[in-house]
Amino acid sequence: MQIDQTLNDGLKRVITVKVPATRIEGKLDAQIADIAKKIRMPGFRPGKAPPQMVRKLHGDSVKAQIVEEVVQESSQAVFAETQLRPAMQPQIVVREYDAGGDLEFTMEFEVLPEITIGAIEGIALEKLTVAQDEGAVEETLRRIADQQKRFEAAEGRVAQAGDAVLIDFVGKIDGDAFEGGTGKDVQLVLGSGQFIPGFEDQLIGVKAGDARAVGVNFPDDYQVAYLKGRPAVFDVTVREVRTAAAVELDDALAKNLGLESLEQLKEFISTDLGRQHDALTRTYMKRKLLDHLHATHDFPVPDAMVEAEFAQIWQQLERETVDNPEERATMENERDEYRAIAVRRVRLGLLLSQIGQANGVDVTPQEMAQLIWQEAQRYPAKQRQQVVEFFQQNAAASAQLRAPLYEEKVVDFILGKANISERAVSLEALQAAIDSEDAAPPPVEDAKPAPKARKKKAEAVADAADTAADEPTVAAEAAPAADAAEETAKPKRARAKKKDTGNDDA
Repeated sequence: MQIDQTLNDGLKRVITVKVPATRIEGKLDAQIADIAKKIRMPGFRPGKAPPQMVRKLHGDSVKAQIVEEVVQESSQAVFAETQLRPAMQPQIVVREYDAGGDLEFTMEFEVLPEITIGAIEGIALEKLTVAQDEGAVEETLRRIADQQKRFEAAEGRVAQAGDAVLIDFVGKIDGDAFEGGTGKDVQLVLGSGQFIPGFEDQLIGVKAGDARAVGVNFPDDYQVAYLKGRPAVFDVTVREVRTAAAVELDDALAKNLGLESLEQLKEFISTDLGRQHDALTRTYMKRKLLDHLHATHDFPVPDAMVEAEFAQIWQQLERETVDNPEERATMENERDEYRAIAVRRVRLGLLLSQIGQANGVDVTPQEMAQLIWQEAQRYPAKQRQQVVEFFQQNAAASAQLRAPLYEEKVVDFILGKANISERAVSLEALQAAIDSEDAAPPPVEDAKPAPKARKKKAEAVADAADTAADEPTVAAEAAPAADAAEETAKPKRARAKKKDTGNDDA
């Protein structure tokens, strides 16, 4: 096999490979002889068909298969011999192969960059901590109690805000009922915001047996496209007016939730709030670490990897803005910013992978088995074994599943070598600092509740999705997707659109 490198420009490589005709013809002769032993041909006993006739009948298809096998084997041999590390699968172009001639093909690809790891010892980071607040525990407890409220029929009562009404309704547009706009025996808490704006307000003052025509306009951002911005009238029949029975903060509440006592419920809430605070603390510190690594490492990244990452970002944004022309226009204007985000993601992914490999960080087989098992639990029981086998047999999908845990382990390794100082801040200040590009929260004693800062979407993507991958060499195949239930067009309040894209906060 002859290997000639015809292009070496930055990370781009083009290699021409020539495979001797003897190798192709030898494989072809062997394959034809094997077929001749098995094929049945009129006029010949089984296994006695002349190879020349078999070649005439099947030679073209066998030759195509052999050429494909030889190209695959040879391309792998090229990487083994040259020690080049492709960033993604090479583009291979085979020149027309003539029987008896040498096989020639070209491989075009990009290599992974050589990365010089800067100092990771003693990186100065600030760990922002949130002190446990007994008031937050009590607030959460009362919110849980509100969710456990039971409503009881109140005969003769006129509905007020906070009451529940049991209703039947039929929604109509231009006098015709529309799909998904009908409900029966629906309990609606007035003032809960469960239905579209204006619906609940018009039921204040009703009593059991009343019939009322409720006129509303569907919001412009409603999740069902054909209802957006359209006026509708709901014919509502009130079956009952119900009032909420008081829920006591006592052991009975806890036992209703499967716990033993109110004290245990409080401990559970406190622990959960602590986990939430710890997650926010880590999010802020990890983001600052990644900002530092990105600012102190500059190396070329493969264009193909950037394009693949950018395509993934763009597809998700297109799905989110499919029914919002204004957001789509804004997105188009920020295309360059999203491409810069793709570059950042790829660079950080390669850097973290290199740091992990250089320091022996890895995901153990036991951890990988746990990841696969957790993924399988997202599917119905009868499909779980199939999901497990899918990941066990599909290296690309398995690597995709492995990547987030690998990243976290590398980040933990670097944080273990960092110079970390701690400072207490309020929860509101920590949340505002996470939402704001460069904000440094004030000390807890000086902090005042602050509204969440709203960054441009492109900046939010960078913060929300600095995600590393294990050293990527091929495009990962898609894992099986869980079925999602379609939403109906009931008069439900449209959920807030997700503003950020990408994976969990990096």
